[in-house]
Amino acid sequence: MASQLIESVALPSTIARRRRVRRQRRSQVTEVTPALAWYGLFMVLPLLAMIALSFFNWNSLVAQPHFGGLTNYRYLFQDEILRTAIVNTVLYVGVGLLLIIPGGFLLGFFLSRRPPGHTVLSVILFTPWIVSASARAMMFTGLYQPSGAINSILGAVGLGNLQHLWLSNPSTALWSVIATEAWAGIGATGVIFSAALGRISPETYEAARLDGAGVWREMFSIAYPMTKDFVGLMTMLQFLWLFLGSAGTVLLLTNGGPGSSTMTLAFYLYDQAFVSGRIGYSQAIGVVGLLVGLIGMGVIRFAFRTKE
Repeated sequence: MASQLIESVALPSTIARRRRVRRQRRSQVTEVTPALAWYGLFMVLPLLAMIALSFFNWNSLVAQPHFGGLTNYRYLFQDEILRTAIVNTVLYVGVGLLLIIPGGFLLGFFLSRRPPGHTVLSVILFTPWIVSASARAMMFTGLYQPSGAINSILGAVGLGNLQHLWLSNPSTALWSVIATEAWAGIGATGVIFSAALGRISPETYEAARLDGAGVWREMFSIAYPMTKDFVGLMTMLQFLWLFLGSAGTVLLLTNGGPGSSTMTLAFYLYDQAFVSGRIGYSQAIGVVGLLVGLIGMGVIRFAFRTKE
């Protein structure tokens, strides 16, 4: 009798719990369905379309595409410009990140200490990021001119031997474009880092100073470990910006030249699709860019992994 009574009480509660779990699951599915549909429509489908088009010979927007199999991919292995573009992209993104992320972190740490005038300074430092790409390119084109500000200053201080045709010399053109990106990125990244670093309790720094820690020790033993995940996130975002946004900067400053010395994957994709009209081949370049991007994101994720 006792066991039957227990079963009669436990059975309804078990059924109610199962119903509650099913309602929760249906609610969760209902909540995520719009986001998944939006992601599939605007992210997954274009990606699949890019991969599908990479197998077609399509040499004009008004031409009829024809299935070419692996023709575009076979040509990729023979394309010397593509190899140059990959090397330039690795340099462009790698050097850009080495300038922007450490520089931005140092600047953000300084701003997080709330120095006098830090609010106005934050606005000034963030301003280059909101300047349009065309205005930024025009400004730096003027700086890099043979009689521009950079060469004029070098001549005035007796360093005339360092004067260059910065955007016309293959040995300096790529570094000049990278410097343009770094100028815009360091300040904005520093302001964003200052917001994250400002959440660290002042008592944490005070305790470190009581133990004899200096500013550099506070920065690398306290500030960086406590914001490592955020630094990794910012590195990923800057990686994507440099990797994908290089097309616009290169187009405005050098148009990929001189020769192919500033050609990047993003710009080469644009050039093949909209200048040369080789749409199918441009999508094959896009697949290569996708693989390079995934490798880069994986390396960054591995570098900033936390031991938890």
